[in-house]
Amino acid sequence: MTRTPVSPETLDELDLADPVLHAEHELGEVWRRLRSERPYYWHPPRGDQPGFWVLSRHADAMSVYRKKEFFTTERGNALPTLLTGGDSASGSMLAVTDGDKHTQLRNILNAAFSQRRLARIRDAIRKTIDELIIAAMEKPECDFVHEVSANIPLGAICGLMDVPDEDRRYLLGLTSHAWSSDYADAPAEENWRAKSEILLYFADLAETRRGNDDADDVVSLLANCRINGERLSDADLMSNCYGLIIGGDETGRHAISGGLKTLIEHPDQWRALKEGTVGLDTAANEILRWTVPSLHGGRTATGDIQIGDQLIAKGDIVSVWISSANRDENVFADPDRFALDRTPNKHLTFAFGSHLCLGHVLARIEVEEVLDSLRTLVAHAEQSAPESWIYSSILHGMSSLPAVLTPEPRPRA
Repeated sequence: MTRTPVSPETLDELDLADPVLHAEHELGEVWRRLRSERPYYWHPPRGDQPGFWVLSRHADAMSVYRKKEFFTTERGNALPTLLTGGDSASGSMLAVTDGDKHTQLRNILNAAFSQRRLARIRDAIRKTIDELIIAAMEKPECDFVHEVSANIPLGAICGLMDVPDEDRRYLLGLTSHAWSSDYADAPAEENWRAKSEILLYFADLAETRRGNDDADDVVSLLANCRINGERLSDADLMSNCYGLIIGGDETGRHAISGGLKTLIEHPDQWRALKEGTVGLDTAANEILRWTVPSLHGGRTATGDIQIGDQLIAKGDIVSVWISSANRDENVFADPDRFALDRTPNKHLTFAFGSHLCLGHVLARIEVEEVLDSLRTLVAHAEQSAPESWIYSSILHGMSSLPAVLTPEPRPRA
């Protein structure tokens, strides 16, 4: 599907909270106009939806992330919840919890990201990636999203959570519909049903892990931890498992799919990858900057606060647009050039500060290993039909990417 560029002249008519806008249109010119002329843009109310601030510059996004005493996530951290009355997981899930409880939850969950466990997961991820790419190359055409990228991040996060292999395909079907849809007019019930089934799944799984204080998987850590002497409630446990499975799946999946499409569109960078003239860590960072799997982050002002030239009032909803900040001319030299050797690369794909995405290390590992597998196994890649984009105002990615992967010729015996 070809996305239509949007003229910045129509800015005041746009609804930036509309998933159709982001799925079917390209907003690069709008973001450039906002950064240069209206960096503190008050998005007008739409129907029952309240107005909100739109911050498009990297520096202003950083100010919001740093000033945690003036901005809270506890009324939601994305527009779909902020504009509809708040997040039901507020004060329970790490991503929408602040203060001491946030710190204690984060410390508990960080224990699952040990170097030993990550090394084991990296090895498993690479084996899976190679198998998926080899299988895709054996077909005349593959759908890279369905057959490759969708199967990588979920396996990694399920490894951290020790989710049984036989349940992973079921969870993939749920996570792909919890915060986005494959078509424009999907009923809201579809999203809520997926979210509810994820929560119930982890409630049942946690029951089997209680009492095992020696296990270091995420579900066991949450099921057996104590905060201020009290065990986590079932609601806290379920919501944090939900947050990890969604966050751990979506970022990596969309970065991997978008990464292949971008490499196909930039043959010079494909050659640089194949020739090994760029480091995998540097290349992965540019993929993450360019693909922007998370479009924005949301906060609510807890008091009057000055951001740049703008006074933001207590209670105002604020959205920081990563899709714009990652192309900020004041931070990135030639920001609309895709360059795998870009350094420094201060992208905000994983946010910043106390709410830095917990799974950022895992997502980087996934992208690095995919890049290494592509340059090792694939001689040539081409897109064979139009892609399809997901419908979401939070996430940015594809639901389908038809492609032909040509294998490297095997050396003769």
